[in-house]
Amino acid sequence: MEMDERAMIGLQTVPLFLSIPACFVGGLVLGLAYFRAVRMTADLIVAGGRPLLGLALTLGRFGMLGLGFYGAVLAGGFALLAALAGVLCAKALMLGQIRGGSA
Repeated sequence: MEMDERAMIGLQTVPLFLSIPACFVGGLVLGLAYFRAVRMTADLIVAGGRPLLGLALTLGRFGMLGLGFYGAVLAGGFALLAALAGVLCAKALMLGQIRGGSA
C-alpha cells in the first residue's frame, strides 16, 4: 500500500494514546460550553429576554456540538466515544454544581 502526503496527515494517523485523551478533554470543554449555553438560554427565557438571542444561542450550541463531534469522527470511533464521554462528564459536573449550589 502506497501512502502519499495527504494520507499521512490525517487525524487517523495520530496514535490512540494521544487522540483518546485529547478528544476526552475536547469533549469536556465542548460539554462545559454547551451546557453553559443551555443555562444562559434558560435564564434568558425565564427572564423574558430577547427571543432572537435565545435562538442564536440554541443554533450556536448545536452547531458547536456538531462540529466538535465531526472533528472527533475524523479521528476515529474510539475518539468519538472519548469526546462523548467528555461531554457526559461535563453534564455531570454542571448538574453537580447546580445541585451543590441550591442545596
